[in-house]
Amino acid sequence: MSDAREVTPVPELPKVLREPGPVIIVGFAAWLIATIVALVTGVGGLTLHVCLWGLGVGVIGTSIVAAQLAAVRRGSKTAQEGLE
Repeated sequence: MSDAREVTPVPELPKVLREPGPVIIVGFAAWLIATIVALVTGVGGLTLHVCLWGLGVGVIGTSIVAAQLAAVRRGSKTAQEGLE
């Protein structure tokens, strides 16, 4: 008997699921809504700070992805792969 097992190839995810854009938009929108809710309800304090930090991280992440996309478009050798 052989211990060799057949390896089933893992199918590649559809391009729609690999795109960073929708994830960024949904995440940023969620933090924006949470910030608005925190401001309207007057919760403030730590909750508002966490919401504002979430928005800040969203802006930083969006900037990084935008810079990587620009690098891909201009053909930079150091650009992240798979962001076409």
